[in-house]
Amino acid sequence: MGVRNYLIEGVSGTGKTSVATELQRRGHHVVHGDRELAYKGDPKTGEPLDGPVHEQYSMDVAFGHKHHVWDVDKVKSLIADRSRPVSFFCGGSRNFHRFIDLFDGVFVLNVDPDTLKRRLAGRPDDEFGGKPAERELVLRLHATQEDVPKNAMGIDATAPLARVVDEILRNVQKATEGPASEPQFW
Repeated sequence: MGVRNYLIEGVSGTGKTSVATELQRRGHHVVHGDRELAYKGDPKTGEPLDGPVHEQYSMDVAFGHKHHVWDVDKVKSLIADRSRPVSFFCGGSRNFHRFIDLFDGVFVLNVDPDTLKRRLAGRPDDEFGGKPAERELVLRLHATQEDVPKNAMGIDATAPLARVVDEILRNVQKATEGPASEPQFW
């Protein structure tokens, strides 16, 4: 998709979808990972969940979250297409370790607990984080940071959306001015 490809991660409610939409509005190429690449599968093998295991997903929020994965072959294929100068992959997956090294850089959106609670409280029930059990899981994951890439550049996502996107683009511009041969994990 891009000569340079960037992953934008963070727990639910930190603003990944809003950032993706703003990047698109500004004319940048964006892959909405949670819409275009995600399915329920085994994070180690990529095998899709079906039958009784898939039913467990609908009853157990933590189980379902642990099995929210991206199609690795699709990610690789999109990254191999160098027809755009920059592409942003926005969303979260539990198997990012299988493709993270393909990105030129990774950003993690960060917010404080009160902001996260407020954002999640405003979500409808049909959006992840809208139900009490989902909010509880997201708040635990936020506290432990167990679900986000470790060697990423943190972005303060409590700032107004325009400033958040400006900060990401500033860092991409700085990286673009440097050598393109090595992935840049901050």
